[in-house]
Amino acid sequence: MTKILFICHGNICRSPMAEFILKDMVKTRGLSDQFRIASAATSREEIGNPVYPPARRILREHGLDPSGKTARQMTREDYREYDYLLASERYNISNMLRITGGDPEHKIFRLLDFSERPRDIDDPWYTGDFRTAWADIVEGCEAFLGYLEKTGQIPAEKGAAGRGR
Repeated sequence: MTKILFICHGNICRSPMAEFILKDMVKTRGLSDQFRIASAATSREEIGNPVYPPARRILREHGLDPSGKTARQMTREDYREYDYLLASERYNISNMLRITGGDPEHKIFRLLDFSERPRDIDDPWYTGDFRTAWADIVEGCEAFLGYLEKTGQIPAEKGAAGRGR
């Protein structure tokens, strides 16, 4: 089983969007039983809060329901528990390294490091642009699944090319 934890600053926008997008992608591929997918924050400021309304709206527009998801802060234990800790941006990585005490097993990446254009996912809390965040997260999740296929961590999907949201 591959265990993935998505991380952003507050765990109310980008990381829960990534959590539900990837859960849907692996379900569509018939691979749900091969994954454990969750999300968390580097900060404490949103702990216990639900997914931010505009993020919740865009998830629902795509048939994904984040009901029941509340923000939590990542812990040092998460580093031991998860195989991949995927950050939304470089700033998150700095905070993740502070929380975990380092990355000796090389588990921490930005989600878009797996894409053809590695970059940060801008925080829609500040930009208000949830559609671009959605597109970036979909791109990152598809690229990450492609990486897992190429490295033999999951079986290659037939007919995956060209499917988008």
